[in-house]
Amino acid sequence: LRLNMSPEMKIRVEETTQSDRIFLMIKGTPEMPMCGFSARVVRTLNKYDVQYSCLNIFEDMELTNAIKEYSNWPTTPQLYVEGELVGGCDIVEELDSNGELVSILNP
Repeated sequence: LRLNMSPEMKIRVEETTQSDRIFLMIKGTPEMPMCGFSARVVRTLNKYDVQYSCLNIFEDMELTNAIKEYSNWPTTPQLYVEGELVGGCDIVEELDSNGELVSILNP
């Protein structure tokens, strides 16, 4: 994976995605998601009563685009646990339905 970002931006991406053990990049906020996929991931996470930090993509497009490049995942939402990309809405819902998400969120 060849990144076209500055070392400073790479550090910023890593600091952001690792800002909490669980990090979520969405459209909007957990209180007011601005797309259905973001709302579904927030609803899924809220079932587990876990703390997470969040980035509203509309507040920092430069950082949002850098995270998408870094993760090689072009869409939002993006869920990270301990700095590793778990996936987007479909993957989060699949992990939830098959019982794997609980062990990812609460090791």
